[in-house]
Amino acid sequence: MSAVRDIGGRDGQPSLARSLVAEALGTAFLLIAIVGSGILGERLAAGNAALALLANALATGAALYALIVWLAPLSGAHFNPLVTLVLALRGDIAPRAAGFYVPTQLAGAIAGVVIADAMFDMPLYTLSSHSRSGPSQWLSEFLVTFGLIGMVWTCSRLRPTALAGVVAAYIGGGFWFTATDFANPAVALARALTDTFSGIRPVDVPGFLAAEMLGALTAVLLFRWLVPDTR
Repeated sequence: MSAVRDIGGRDGQPSLARSLVAEALGTAFLLIAIVGSGILGERLAAGNAALALLANALATGAALYALIVWLAPLSGAHFNPLVTLVLALRGDIAPRAAGFYVPTQLAGAIAGVVIADAMFDMPLYTLSSHSRSGPSQWLSEFLVTFGLIGMVWTCSRLRPTALAGVVAAYIGGGFWFTATDFANPAVALARALTDTFSGIRPVDVPGFLAAEMLGALTAVLLFRWLVPDTR
């Protein structure tokens, strides 16, 4: 999730096409990890929801760390439209590249969901029936997104070598210290297409998107002051 200042084939950076392929691949694998571990965890937990959630959190955090380390040199390893837009606002990624990243991330997320469902013989692209709504859920989504954007803003500037571990640990822990843990519009939209442990009803998605955007905006306003751009 390192910042990529110039994605276009100059100065030794990957071309935009290569970066987009890497970003789609990473986002797809992230959703495979989230949905796949949710399915298998629920099956093996024999009705123990806490055990299933633990498996889901550990697998997601571990996969996210590996994906960031693997693909950061190629695309920046954003895997999240909000991260991309925030880094574009700060000038770490060109606006043109950011405009391509967001739909690429969404396409990768949707592909990851169908691959995960296919691996476990689940119906493909089935709208979720899992209810996730209400003020407590939206507050949790605001909080987890605020923290994620704050960490990316700070660590990408001050502790770039620690960013992969920090983000992976935070997202994995967020499964337990919040009532929900999406922090990513592409993830929220894609998870509406799987009626499994990790799913969310399509009707509940807009509330999550609003909470995520508000959390990201609040984080930017605060961390622009806490970590000013001295370049």
